[in-house]
Amino acid sequence: MNKTRNIWCALLCAALLGVPEVPAQDAVSINLKQAVEMALRNSREVGLAQARYNVAQNTVDVNRSAFRPNLFTGSGAAYTHGFPQTPSGAAPSIVNASYLQTVFNPLLASQVRSADERREAQRLELEKTRNSVMLQTSSSYLELAKVRHSLDLMRAHRQSNARILEFTRQRSSEGLELPIEVTRAELNEARSEQRIVQLESRQRVLERQLGALIGIPAERRIEIESEIVPLNEQQREQELVDRALSSSLDLQQAEFERRARAHRLEGEIATKWPTVDLFAEYGLFARFNNFQDFFQRFQRNNFNIGLQVRIPLVTSQRSANVALARSELTTAEMDLKAKRQNVELDVERQYQRLRELDAAREVARLELKLAQENLQIVQANFGEGRSNLRDVEKARLEENDKWLAFLDSDYEHQKAQLDLLNTTGDLGRLFR
Repeated sequence: MNKTRNIWCALLCAALLGVPEVPAQDAVSINLKQAVEMALRNSREVGLAQARYNVAQNTVDVNRSAFRPNLFTGSGAAYTHGFPQTPSGAAPSIVNASYLQTVFNPLLASQVRSADERREAQRLELEKTRNSVMLQTSSSYLELAKVRHSLDLMRAHRQSNARILEFTRQRSSEGLELPIEVTRAELNEARSEQRIVQLESRQRVLERQLGALIGIPAERRIEIESEIVPLNEQQREQELVDRALSSSLDLQQAEFERRARAHRLEGEIATKWPTVDLFAEYGLFARFNNFQDFFQRFQRNNFNIGLQVRIPLVTSQRSANVALARSELTTAEMDLKAKRQNVELDVERQYQRLRELDAAREVARLELKLAQENLQIVQANFGEGRSNLRDVEKARLEENDKWLAFLDSDYEHQKAQLDLLNTTGDLGRLFR
């Protein structure tokens, strides 16, 4: 296993060294962690999620402001002919000031608690968005590395096919091969060209995609570094399920939403209790408003302070509001249970897929090892004159094919591990 990994790293280094040189200002070299950090800074989705979290935070502050002091001042100066009054019902005053603060209001208090729970849910949405960007960036980075390795192998594959075609044509001209063998060699060469074109197209798409994620212009080449993602060793299925149930962002969001709706139900039920507001009023009155004509005594400075208590007697809408809040809470509880079951199923499905891919990767590794050993034997036979050039090139082609299969298998294995980490909520810790 370690020997094959070392061979892979050596091949990667050779592939990177074999890339044509470009001007330094047109290329940027980054490792996987740097790519993820750049993508998080550049992501518009993360910026939008942060803005939505700020909205949720400000909503909490707005709802809580009702329980904080509110002081107003102004003037209600007016000319009076007859009884002194204003459109608001208060007496006209040269200067007035009012103070208002909610002391006890169960419905408003429940709205504050609900908004606070939804703020936490939005914070988790921000974290989910960050994880999504990290997963997309790491997947694109690893696939681009795999495609470039595959391209290097396919170009060597093309050279081997060209030598086989030349050898076959020579033997056909000498009457030692049937014409169909030439056609078969030409078909193999065309297939190599087709595969190279496909890989070059995929490389271009991935370069554009990764460049857009990390904020690098399309005309600049991205040089990626050879590295192995530091993934944890495979754990038992039940441990992963338990971790997902305790760390899943989806489950935590659903729990916060359930709490928010529970707070609302508590608030609707508590509307049967009185509400209490603390108030204070000050007014500076003037004689030209005829106060002395309608009141026994005129006083210029006037001040009132007290509690305003509202006691509900008949509230027709209360029962409907309670029923609505209770049905919404039931919906949230059912949604939480459904998401819990889905998380368990997702982890089990991803765990089994990871086991399959792990077994497939081991098969690909052994097939590659066998092809490498077979190539060594054929090359030794060629040196002893017991095999020809076509046998050597065919063995080299087989080794390249096994390398391609191993790269594909290794990438799928790493991608599955990243998906599982995302489900269990551990992806963010991987790049810290």
